[in-house]
Amino acid sequence: MNRKQTLLRLISFLRSSLWIFVLSLLFAGVSVGLTLYAPIVVGRAVDLIVAPKQVLFRPLFSLLIQLVVLIALIGASQWIFGLCNNVLVCRISNTLRKQAFSRLHHITVGQVDCFSKGDIISRITTDIDQISDGLLLGFSQLLTGVATILGTLGFMLSLNVGIAFVVVLLTPLSFFVANFIAKHTFRYFQQQAKVRGELTALTEEMLSNQKTVQAFCYESQAQQRFEAINLQMKDCGQKAVFFSSLTNPCTRFVNGLVYAAVGIAGAFAALSGSITVGGLSAFLSYANQYTKPFNEISGVVTELQNALASAGRVFSLIDTPAEPPDIPHINFPEKASGEIILQNLCFSYTPQKPLLKDLNLTVSSGQHIAIVGPTGCGKTTLTRLINGLVPHYYEGDLRGTIRVGGLHVAQT
Repeated sequence: MNRKQTLLRLISFLRSSLWIFVLSLLFAGVSVGLTLYAPIVVGRAVDLIVAPKQVLFRPLFSLLIQLVVLIALIGASQWIFGLCNNVLVCRISNTLRKQAFSRLHHITVGQVDCFSKGDIISRITTDIDQISDGLLLGFSQLLTGVATILGTLGFMLSLNVGIAFVVVLLTPLSFFVANFIAKHTFRYFQQQAKVRGELTALTEEMLSNQKTVQAFCYESQAQQRFEAINLQMKDCGQKAVFFSSLTNPCTRFVNGLVYAAVGIAGAFAALSGSITVGGLSAFLSYANQYTKPFNEISGVVTELQNALASAGRVFSLIDTPAEPPDIPHINFPEKASGEIILQNLCFSYTPQKPLLKDLNLTVSSGQHIAIVGPTGCGKTTLTRLINGLVPHYYEGDLRGTIRVGGLHVAQT
């Protein structure tokens, strides 16, 4: 799936908790609306300072009480908004983990072998944690950010259309920065998620087989394999962090341009009498609030690239086809000789990657043999072939003859 499809699929998980999402949107709107109304109150308070030593204290005191009430309501609405987002993200993460773990019980052994154990663990744990972090940041800052931009723009237009036009004129710069960063970070976060799975797989393999590693003095080779994968992790991680770290300085530069433009245009407007000093004070506050979400949204976009890359890995596991029902096809005799004969045995999970090729082997009854070789050479696959697991567990390419105790386990 591409980024758009992955994002849409993540959003589809909101259906089961739609009422929580609606409640989150409601309190996000309340929080943003009250936050945007506060500069109006502050601007009115500034206009009550008529001249040196001439301050209208009675109405000023009333405005201060309004400001305290506004701050209390903003704090309460933000707390409920954050609570709703945490509950929502926890439910989505819980659903993803259940679906991923449940799928492991219904996919074929051959499909499980396509993933390493460490990679599967990484998808169910680390990748879903990355999704949770990205969604939580997205719900917390993306919703309020968009609402703040639209609300602030409305308040600025009500104060002075000319100055608001200056702000809107510089807005595309922020979109350009966010788009540039998003395109580059997604690719590197996707590579980072893949390499992280390989690193987890290698670590799990070495730890679970520590005695074997020490028995065969494999420590130096294991260290070399680890360092090679860790170097890849470092390379793609540094690139991902580099492009994501461009977010803050680039958006702050755009914010500074917008604030300076508002200050200059507002000063001329105040001199001409088209806006009061209090109105200009409120406008400068709105300029800060208008540009701040672009900085936050750019950071959210960066985190979402990481979350989407991880979500793609999780969905690829969840979407693995389920195993068809077992079909009895072998009637084992009550008593067998125990002789195992393999003739011209060939097997591959995929036609492009042959695993066993023209293998011939005869094991007499009571004879003991050892099957040795590096990881991935087909040792486990061979034992499963002999046990007759392939016809209903694997969908690979099997050719040749397998006889166990005189019984044909497989013959092509």
